[in-house]
Amino acid sequence: MSSPSKPPFILVDGSSYLFRAFHGLPPLTNTKGQDTGAIYGVINMLKSLIKQYNPTHIGVVFDAKGKTFRDDIYPEYKANRPPMPDELRSQIAPLHDIIKAMGLPLIIEDGVEADDVIGTLARQAGEQGIDTLISTGDKDMAQLVNEHVTLINTMNNQLMDVQGVQDKFGIPPELVIDFLALKGDKVDNIPGVPGVGDKSAQGLLNGIGGIEAIYQNLDKIAELDFRGAKTLGKKMAEYEEQARLSYKLATIDVDLNLDYSPQTLTPEQADNDKLADLYSEYEFKRWYTEVTSSQATPAATDSDSQSKETDEEDSAAADIETDYTTILDEATFKQWFERIQLADIVAFDTETTSLDYMEAELVGMSFCMEPGVAAYLPVAHDYPDAPEQLSRDWLLQQLKPWLEDASRIKVGQHLKYDKNVLANYDITLDGIGFDTMLESYVLNSTGSRHDMDTLAQNYLNHRTVHYEEIAGKGAKQLTFNQIELEQAAFYAAEDADITLRLHEVLWPKVAAEDTLKKILQEIEVPLASILARMEQQGVLIDSQQLSQQSQQLATRIMELEKEVHEMAGEAFNLGSTKQLQHILFEKMELPVVKKTPKGAPSTSEEVLQELALDYPLPALIMEYRGLTKLKNTYTDKLPKMINHRTGRVHTSYHQAVTATGRLSSTDPNLQNIPIRNEEGRRVRKAFIAREGYKIVAADYSQIELRIMAHLSGDKGLLDAFAHGKDIHRATASEVFNVAEDDVTDNQRRSAKAINFGLIYGMSAFGLAKQLHVSRQEAQEYMDLYFKRYPGVLEYMDRTREFAKEHGYVETVFGRRLYLPEIKSSNGARRKGAERAAINAPMQGTAADVIKMAMIQVDDWNRSTDNDDVVMIMQVHDELVFEIKQDTLDTNVATIVELMEQAATLSVPLKVEAGNGENWEEAH
Repeated sequence: MSSPSKPPFILVDGSSYLFRAFHGLPPLTNTKGQDTGAIYGVINMLKSLIKQYNPTHIGVVFDAKGKTFRDDIYPEYKANRPPMPDELRSQIAPLHDIIKAMGLPLIIEDGVEADDVIGTLARQAGEQGIDTLISTGDKDMAQLVNEHVTLINTMNNQLMDVQGVQDKFGIPPELVIDFLALKGDKVDNIPGVPGVGDKSAQGLLNGIGGIEAIYQNLDKIAELDFRGAKTLGKKMAEYEEQARLSYKLATIDVDLNLDYSPQTLTPEQADNDKLADLYSEYEFKRWYTEVTSSQATPAATDSDSQSKETDEEDSAAADIETDYTTILDEATFKQWFERIQLADIVAFDTETTSLDYMEAELVGMSFCMEPGVAAYLPVAHDYPDAPEQLSRDWLLQQLKPWLEDASRIKVGQHLKYDKNVLANYDITLDGIGFDTMLESYVLNSTGSRHDMDTLAQNYLNHRTVHYEEIAGKGAKQLTFNQIELEQAAFYAAEDADITLRLHEVLWPKVAAEDTLKKILQEIEVPLASILARMEQQGVLIDSQQLSQQSQQLATRIMELEKEVHEMAGEAFNLGSTKQLQHILFEKMELPVVKKTPKGAPSTSEEVLQELALDYPLPALIMEYRGLTKLKNTYTDKLPKMINHRTGRVHTSYHQAVTATGRLSSTDPNLQNIPIRNEEGRRVRKAFIAREGYKIVAADYSQIELRIMAHLSGDKGLLDAFAHGKDIHRATASEVFNVAEDDVTDNQRRSAKAINFGLIYGMSAFGLAKQLHVSRQEAQEYMDLYFKRYPGVLEYMDRTREFAKEHGYVETVFGRRLYLPEIKSSNGARRKGAERAAINAPMQGTAADVIKMAMIQVDDWNRSTDNDDVVMIMQVHDELVFEIKQDTLDTNVATIVELMEQAATLSVPLKVEAGNGENWEEAH
């Protein structure tokens, strides 16, 4: 590659960027409902690339509209690709405008693909000894790699040179076209040779040579050492014409007649006025600030220009010189520890051997008290020739008082994990004042992911060192203790440094809104410590019962498979979507309810559910799927998850995943254990209490309906809850105009479907499907409901309007739930956002209430030093405890009282609590 003093010639595969940005990033819209996600993604990648390489010559190349010469020689070329979505098409023209305004040469050639333009320019540059860097995610470009041409994947910053092609494809660059021609390409609909995959293509090419050599030596294929080689010669001969056609289709044309050359493709002065207009229109606020507060600059350095304003975002985004220290001796440690103890706030992070907090061993810690200045304290790097490090036990003994001091304020990124890891060393991390993951989540739960790498890119315009870059990937990935100290130290110190810088950007934004500040400081941050204690506690599992259930499920699954095959009239793989589509929609000719994005009949759960109303086979398939998932996910897996040290299963709770504020959990996922069928409930029976204790489940009753009554202020709903009525019976009485005592079970079921359906923004069509009535009848039910409860309809209309005006809705307690699709030009996405606008305040408020309840119960439990009560799980609107049997009544009464008083609404909160030997009995 070129030296820094002579930047490379860069060719950007704009079409590759465009599709990757559209499909790989969350959709974004501006306040006018215009789609902007792909524009943002492409420009962001361009800016990063330019900042990294500062090229003197560059071209950004896009595919032209219409057919190319490949369509002429093979009309089915790319026929499998669905048409471009309108949401993407609408972003192309503005994206081109921004690129041109940045001063970058924009290239579009009719009749050829971007690949061909790039190939031709790269060849011309190579012939003149100019090194070329092609930025693309397209594997076909590997055929262009040579001593002068390297690929870079901007999504992960990975370079691919000649050796890189060999490592990835198992063949040198000059055989890549042959490789693609042999195995074909489903995306581009290049047919290839049927039955030839990666291994056989590699075997042919490495054993004989390219396609020409192969067809001159078909008799030698049988002598090659790979599976299927003995019979492949016949197939190659049969499909020779198809293989040669595929070779033409896969070949990038490097001999185009172009009106420009590598030397003429130079960046020009950026048109900052034009950029300001475009960034303003599409609401890229940070970029708008950059171009309006800086002098006009050439495009090659445009991404380096930073606002000279002094607001927190711009100052944090500016490049900061780093001064990172590795602490290897006692004197350096004491100097740093003195500074740590004097600091008002310290960014703190741990490095470990595992993401599983119960198994993780501490490898090192990092600290930062001012931006750009950080230290890494290694304690357990044990690769060969690793330098001597200070004793972990001695260091933890020195640090323990500071780590456990509640008055010493720490900030971290996902500090719950660090708290759990330190608990393994008998250290209770306290003084958790701030968490950048939670700050980002409270600020905007849907704005982006909340991991450090993403936040650094979004808020600091800084690309962090990614773990895979120092540890590798896959089965050969190193654990942190195996990584050489020089690399490990920078990575770890950067974590603490970036955490502090993120805090300095995010906290002022959160603190500017009193409600958001309160949610962060009084709910999310305290809750993290409670969740950590619950995770460490874990739950007791009856593995023998689960093993028995697994055996029974295996028998029933085999029976179901046999029944399905008999009903279908043939054996087939129930796990194969393609085979299932054939059986249901071709052989049995069931109606196609819904299609996949590629136009195939859908076999989703929703589709099978609808078909099962009229046909027996989909019902059997649904039962088969449900039991198979239950077996694989729970009855087989849970016993294997029992921790060898504690004898219990330890889930991980996630605070920053759902859009509404609800908690989620993984390993195991406690939220998804089915409770509507007997087999799912049996899994809950395996969650048991230790000896002398009972499982207690305390559940909020109809909390979302109560929140709907509070938010809507509807007099009928408020009255029903205030008088403790059965809300579904009361609704049935109103809708069907009968006395409450005369409401039938069927009417109550219908009213329940209406009550919950409206919460989730269900349409008359959806309600009709649920009640198995006509759409007209369902609409009549809804009209009657709104007539009896007019406040609900007013709330819905009011909420939609608020969402459209502000781009978000709020919970009762001020948590903001952003709706980026609320003004989308796509009707389906806009309607989905409107449904979410109605439901999100209820789900979000319910999430806030149970979090506040957890804090209240934990405060009471810890203040009374009550060892008789242990909170072990949170699932939806339910808290689960282990409570000592002889104190059951008193403690359950207190818990119910605390949960009911956790929040004050216009209607009373009601909690129902049960107990038993296991979770199912308690529920």
